[in-house]
Amino acid sequence: LLIAVFHYYANCQQIMTRTPLASRSFSHGKVETDEEFDARWVTYFSKPDIDAWELKKGMNTLIGYDLVPEAKILDSALRACRRLDDLASAIRILEAVKDKSGPHKDIYPYLIQELGPTLAELGISTPEQLGIDKL
Repeated sequence: LLIAVFHYYANCQQIMTRTPLASRSFSHGKVETDEEFDARWVTYFSKPDIDAWELKKGMNTLIGYDLVPEAKILDSALRACRRLDDLASAIRILEAVKDKSGPHKDIYPYLIQELGPTLAELGISTPEQLGIDKL
């Protein structure tokens, strides 16, 4: 019995040393361009039947990326907020973009300038206009 256990153990050791523990397969698929990325998110937020959960999930995912969203994506997201009559989410989007801009102080004013006509059309005030940026 002891010899059988020894042979079993030795056999397992040989199998374990020959077999890799894990292997990874990385995709070599097509890399999404910036334009395709922007179009994908604009399409996502432009869905006429988007609900509040999808809006928040999309913004959470988008803000999680290592980038500041383009003005056209934010325009689409703000229009989705208007369709849902969700002013609070619109303000949160602007706050998140300001926070995401980080030390690059020129990004947020540029985005507000680009979004100015949309904000006026939709009746959305910026956090600065509401005075909540100082809280």
